[in-house]
Amino acid sequence: MKFISTFFIASCILIQSILYAGGLSSDYYQIEDSAKQKEEFIRELKVLVDKGNDEIKKDREFITNFFAKAMPDAFRGLNQQNVGYLISLRNKYGIESLFDRDEYFKRIDVIPTSLALAQASLESGWGKSRFAREANNLFGHWTYSGVGLMPQNRTIGKTHMIRIFGSLQKSVNSYMLNLNTNDAYIAFREKRLQARSSGKSFGGMEASKTMVNYSELKEEYIKMIKEMIEQNNLLIYDK
Repeated sequence: MKFISTFFIASCILIQSILYAGGLSSDYYQIEDSAKQKEEFIRELKVLVDKGNDEIKKDREFITNFFAKAMPDAFRGLNQQNVGYLISLRNKYGIESLFDRDEYFKRIDVIPTSLALAQASLESGWGKSRFAREANNLFGHWTYSGVGLMPQNRTIGKTHMIRIFGSLQKSVNSYMLNLNTNDAYIAFREKRLQARSSGKSFGGMEASKTMVNYSELKEEYIKMIKEMIEQNNLLIYDK
C-alpha cells in the first residue's frame, strides 16, 4: 500500500507539472544569442511586473480614497460595498486591524521593477530553469502542500516542493504579495515607507539591501542582486 500511495502522489505531481507547464514565449527559447535572449527576457518580464504593480496601485488608490472619506466622518455611514472590499484587502495583505490605515499604506505599495527583474533572472536562470519552464515559477517559491515539483538533490529530511503556478503572471503577483506581507521583509517595507514619506526614490539598489532573508546565501545574495542590476542596467526601469 505504501508503494501505491507513493506512486499515486508522484503521478499527481507529474500531472500537475504537465497541466501547468509554461515558461516564457516559445520564441524566447529559440534565441541563440545570449545578449539578445536577456533583452527579450527583460522585455517580457517587465510587462508582467508592470501589470502586477498596476494592480497594487489600484488597491492603494482605493485605500487612499476610502480613508480620505471615512476619517473626517469618524467612520460613520460607511458604504457597505467599500467596507466589503476593504475586508478583502485586509485578508489579502494580512492586516490585523480593519481600520489600521498606516499598515495598509505600508504594505500596499509597488515593488521596484529593477529588483523584480534581477531576482527573476537570478532565481530562474533567465527563465531557463526547470522550475520556470515546468512550473511557471520565476522566484523560487516553495510549498509544503504536497503538490508541486520535486527539487532535484533535495536534502534528506526536507519536505518542501517547488510551487506550481498557472501562469507567469501569477508567479510575479505571488512574489510581490510575498514582499508586501511576509515578516521576513519587514525591513523592505519600512525602508520603502521611509523613502516615500521623505519624497525620496526607492529603487532596486536600495531595496536589495533588505533581501537578506530571501536566500540562504544571505549577504552574498544581496551582492548578487546588486551585480545583476548593475551589469544589466536595470535601474532605468525604476524611472
